[in-house]
Amino acid sequence: MPRFAPATHLETHEVTNQPGEFAPRNLFTTDLALAEGVARHAGAWLTKRAAALGAEAGSEAMLDLGEQANRFPPELVTFDRYGRRVDEARFHPAYHALMDAAMRHRIHGIAWDAEGPGGHVAHAALLALFTQAEAGTMCPMTMTYAAVPALRSTPDVTAPWLKKLIGGNYDAPLKPFAQKAGVTIGMAMTEKQGGSDVRANTTKAEPLGGRLYRLTGHKWFCSAPMSDAFLTLAYAPEGLSCFLVSRITGTSERNAIHVMRLKDKLGNKSNASSEIEYHGATAELLGEPGRGVSVIIDMVHHTRLGTIAGTIGIMRMALAQAVHHVSGRRAFQKTLIDQPLMEAVIADLAVEYEAAVALTLRVAAAFDGADEESRAFARLAVAVSKYWLTKRCPNFVYEAMECMGGAGYVEESPLPRLFRESPLNAIWEGSGNVIALDILRTLAREPAARDAFAAELLRGKGADARLDAAIDRLLADLGKGLPQEAEARFVAERMALTLQAALLARHAPRAVADAFIATRLAGTGRSFGAHPAGLDTSAIVARQKAS
Repeated sequence: MPRFAPATHLETHEVTNQPGEFAPRNLFTTDLALAEGVARHAGAWLTKRAAALGAEAGSEAMLDLGEQANRFPPELVTFDRYGRRVDEARFHPAYHALMDAAMRHRIHGIAWDAEGPGGHVAHAALLALFTQAEAGTMCPMTMTYAAVPALRSTPDVTAPWLKKLIGGNYDAPLKPFAQKAGVTIGMAMTEKQGGSDVRANTTKAEPLGGRLYRLTGHKWFCSAPMSDAFLTLAYAPEGLSCFLVSRITGTSERNAIHVMRLKDKLGNKSNASSEIEYHGATAELLGEPGRGVSVIIDMVHHTRLGTIAGTIGIMRMALAQAVHHVSGRRAFQKTLIDQPLMEAVIADLAVEYEAAVALTLRVAAAFDGADEESRAFARLAVAVSKYWLTKRCPNFVYEAMECMGGAGYVEESPLPRLFRESPLNAIWEGSGNVIALDILRTLAREPAARDAFAAELLRGKGADARLDAAIDRLLADLGKGLPQEAEARFVAERMALTLQAALLARHAPRAVADAFIATRLAGTGRSFGAHPAGLDTSAIVARQKAS
């Protein structure tokens, strides 16, 4: 938190040539790429909402809450002082304040009852903005948002949950469902022996009559264990099935969910991730027995939108911090940002970010589409986007850190926290190989998805001969038949880059689109700022200076 009038005239020297305070600033109105994308895909109603969140998320108070929530991570309390099990993660007050703000801005529910077009665009944009202040709380927000399609599979069981989820407020204390002002939903799928292969799960579900079951088994990863309920997979007699497991049973008792330990993670410190065990926990069946994967896959599909929205939030804060620093510091008689090579690096980072925003919002808009082409495009494009954007994020954040020099490497800067956060979205909800193979399976099994993807690429033709050639090559290669598994990453990367270029050619300033095509489709540079002469880097950087 900035301190009032820090002393700059010290005994041995005067503190000069340092950038001013980063905050307060409106994280939305200062982000031209995001603001233009929101206006294009949703319109004035979301612009107003995003500006309100942007102002709050960019305030000194909110940024300080984000720092505190990560400096003081949750602690597991297994028993109370009398030896009774409580299985609770205790959080710093900053975490609760952040969760309250996130739900007050309706990041978890706005997609499902938006007051204007583009509900999923709203979810993605607001999540990206909030991530800039604090990323860990966006895990429970994403899962709660993504639980809605799975809950809707069985409305006779979940209607009360849906009502308190979509319109609910943050209500942290554990208490019976009827007393809650709002709820959050978590997910517990993976087990030690299976990981991404959920069909290797061993958790058993014993029928108790009707839709009630008793679960026994373990879950290797359960994020946000203080959620009010979890979607989980277990084997019923008919096969792998999906269940809703509430932390409080219908008889107002603690369910038999034991939190064994909290994960000591690289980053994402504010968010409690845990290992849990079900010791005869009461659960309600969602969907049909034996059809659990088909129920929960909708949740997975929607969480992937959250992973790419969170990724652009991390990228944006890293870029904004770098631009702020190099705009406020001089070396060799010039402001850093006006040095040609620094301008080249900032311009390349800006191009990468603009392409990431264009891709994320276009995918979110497809989630809002009601026609089959939109749905098919969303199924394929969200996987392509998750694969590529999350892969690019760690090196992007590192390069922004390097722009700041040693000041970016110390913990008083937000860059170390952003850097620790940067690999997470690539791992969560399917790591690189899993996502790349998902892309191949979708190409093989869903001709409608292939056609929708091709149609989106073709909308970008005519603006640039280099882009036209890349589109033609990609579509020709995809038309030759299903690529081999070993090619999956190569195919995913080509699809993502070509789609990003097509979107920028349609919507971005010419300087941005030209730089992306020259460096990502036709160029040979392998690091940020390594691009040929002749690009209009000044025009690209001007969009960042304006913000």
